[in-house]
Amino acid sequence: MTGALAAVPGALASVPAAVLTSIPSPAQGVWHLGPVPIRAYALAIILGIVLGVALSERRLRARGGPPGAVVDIAIWAVLFGIVGARVYHVLSSPDAYFGEGGDLVRALYVWEGGLGIWGAIPAGFLGALVPIRQLGLRVGVVADAMAPGLLLAQAVGRVGNYFNQELFGRPTTLPWGLEIDPANRPAGYAEFETFHPTFLYEALWCLVALLLLLLLERVLKLGHGRVFLTYVLLYVIGRGFIETLRIDQAEIIAGLRLNVWTSVVVGLVAVIGLLVSAMRHPGREATALREPPAAEAGSAAEVEALDAGAEPREAAEEGRRAEARAASERPGDGRPQDAGVPAGDGEDPRA
Repeated sequence: MTGALAAVPGALASVPAAVLTSIPSPAQGVWHLGPVPIRAYALAIILGIVLGVALSERRLRARGGPPGAVVDIAIWAVLFGIVGARVYHVLSSPDAYFGEGGDLVRALYVWEGGLGIWGAIPAGFLGALVPIRQLGLRVGVVADAMAPGLLLAQAVGRVGNYFNQELFGRPTTLPWGLEIDPANRPAGYAEFETFHPTFLYEALWCLVALLLLLLLERVLKLGHGRVFLTYVLLYVIGRGFIETLRIDQAEIIAGLRLNVWTSVVVGLVAVIGLLVSAMRHPGREATALREPPAAEAGSAAEVEALDAGAEPREAAEEGRRAEARAASERPGDGRPQDAGVPAGDGEDPRA
């Protein structure tokens, strides 16, 4: 007994050294509840979506959006986004599905991993346009409200790659090198045991970008889609660098991976979008509603004019004009109310 206790300090002393040499990969990423498989990859994505929706809902409500709007938007965006993400992955890694020995049917096996963010964001955006228009919301405000939530969802979702032992980088001897089972090592790397955990780098960068985005939004009073465009720019800066570390199969163009070029192109588009938005729409929208009630329309127009640099008197006048326009229009069709037709008893004359 005494000998066993004496051995304890030595065993404990060896633990930190073992922890710092590498990050072990999980023994499994799938558990079964009877005949139903429970996949860690799917759980990570679902948790990321839930957290992203919760943050986005809070932000959109603060901008005047109706309760529950983000859930309606997310349903469309997620469905379209998953399809777009999978299509991009299949098209950007064609050999696994169309090449020699490839299996096109496996393109439907989403649970095995392989969802490209470059396809998810534009496809999800197109899907989101349907409920956004139905709810009478401004696209730019919704995009700005949801941008930080997207970064949070991406950061959490990347944990799923850890359980699938995928999206890691080239070999490394750094203390945080990731242990990869021989069966999951790419061809030509069988003799290496630890690799850069690039999915972890991306998750951490998403969290850093989230904090930077919230700071820039507050300091610069970003609006009219500029929060979303800044999110895109911050993301591609980190993603472009991380891509240079990855060794999984990818299309190579002029010596660079396809996703590196995609990062460059998307980043340039984001910069141009930021410049155009800042020149055409300085300031920030006061409400998420496309057609707010008359009184709210006046207040919103006044606030937006002040944010754009107008003098208080000019801003107040702009608010009065906006209120008058809202009061004289029929809700939904923008046509002036006929002054010669009296409103019925108890009926709002603006209806």
